[in-house]
Amino acid sequence: MSEMQGNVVIVTGASSGIGWSSSLKFASEGADVVLVARSGEKLQELATQIKEKGGSALAVKADVCKDEDIERVIRQTIEKWGRIDILVNAAGIIGTGNIETTTREEWDSMMNINARAPFYLMQCAMPHLIESQGSVVNVSSVTGVRSFPNVLAYCVSKSAVDQLTRCAALEVASKGVRVNAINPGVVVTNLHKQAGMDEEAYAKFLEHSKTTHPLGRVGKPEEAAELIYFLASPRANWITGVTYELDGGRAQTCAR
Repeated sequence: MSEMQGNVVIVTGASSGIGWSSSLKFASEGADVVLVARSGEKLQELATQIKEKGGSALAVKADVCKDEDIERVIRQTIEKWGRIDILVNAAGIIGTGNIETTTREEWDSMMNINARAPFYLMQCAMPHLIESQGSVVNVSSVTGVRSFPNVLAYCVSKSAVDQLTRCAALEVASKGVRVNAINPGVVVTNLHKQAGMDEEAYAKFLEHSKTTHPLGRVGKPEEAAELIYFLASPRANWITGVTYELDGGRAQTCAR
């Protein structure tokens, strides 16, 4: 029997990228997975894929920027399986803009989905996580630990995720709940294309990123999913409050 058998995992941003790969990983290890995203069609595709492989999944179409949707995700999870063991906050957006050009609307949008949503999901799930002695894994970014120009709001939002992770970890440690985060470098997902990059621009970005990551390549969503799974698993039972860099060495570099 897998170490995840009987565990109920909520994954936001499950319709693509790191969220998609994480959902597949947890399901393959025997967990019941709640798939959360705005794209109902993609969620159903993923749910079908999981069930065809013998896994268990519940697709919940929801916008994590809406409090009522977050509350519904928690409610439907409890109605379906009666518990929550793991919360993976993988939903997020990126956008360009600096201190002179970022609009308040862009700032608010970035902060709402990248920082406020994980906060409220954690808050709503916490009574159930305390009951199950569960854990949270937040998906942050290398921009949470290092500064980059022209992605101002994104950097700030991910720094907020890192502090949310560390503060919450201290606050619920005595109740048996662990809270950690991963800080990926550039990973091949739809994140940048959803922000407006066309295929040609994205291909150039990925090629350039080989030179900015010391290991000479960008990451794969499956690699992020493996770390998320480890941090959520019993093998990481003495790890909490960690913001773990998964970036091919990107955070160790300086502008040259």
